[in-house]
Amino acid sequence: MNFSFLFRPFGRQFILKFSGKAPRMSLLKCRIGPSVLNADLADLHQESQRMLDSGADYLHLDVMDGHFVPNLTFGHPVVKCLRNKIKDAFMETHMMVSNPDQWIEPMADAGVDQYTFHVESSPDVSATCRKVREAGMKVGVALKPKTDVLVVKDYIEQADMVLIMTVEPGFGGQKFMADMMPKVRWLRENYPTIDIEVDGGVGPSTIQQCAQAGANMIVSGTAVAKAPNPASVIKEIRETVNKSLMSL
Repeated sequence: MNFSFLFRPFGRQFILKFSGKAPRMSLLKCRIGPSVLNADLADLHQESQRMLDSGADYLHLDVMDGHFVPNLTFGHPVVKCLRNKIKDAFMETHMMVSNPDQWIEPMADAGVDQYTFHVESSPDVSATCRKVREAGMKVGVALKPKTDVLVVKDYIEQADMVLIMTVEPGFGGQKFMADMMPKVRWLRENYPTIDIEVDGGVGPSTIQQCAQAGANMIVSGTAVAKAPNPASVIKEIRETVNKSLMSL
């Protein structure tokens, strides 16, 4: 069996990548990134800091251009201002944009750690992955609900993370799509060490399904941002996911 170590997004954590029989999943840990889409965007800095103080591992920043999805949020100038306020947090931008290549350098300059783009919006996913890596950011590839998970086979070796959307991208507060879990399960069975993120309708009532399927990076918007006690929700999600990861 051949082993090699690859550094993954968070601090000193490293993940074992291998060929051969899958090891136990104890090296994968749950990472929770609240989506600010459901927070008060007029107070983005304080809302983001509140999530981090509640135990979040990273910030999930939804960037929408009004073309790839009908909604419109913010761009790299806002992200750069947020980075100037919050120096050390790991920031992932979820790029729901029609031309992901256009924003790679601006987001890298803004201080983004991971650039997650939709495979549906890139005419050459491998080239986009390479450009993101060359810009100094981690690579995330996102799939809309109607996109076949098998498409990732062509470029998954270039990615640090795969995002499975569990709602249609573009708006917060949608109902969780449980029929996306086979995608997560297939990814975990075939790529045991890759980070798998789920986004959309994820909270205490749906996290068990995500955890059992093998997701380890959890984006939760309304369930965390609107909770009276975000820390308790984050703790509950983390415990559920870590328990499932250890049993895989």
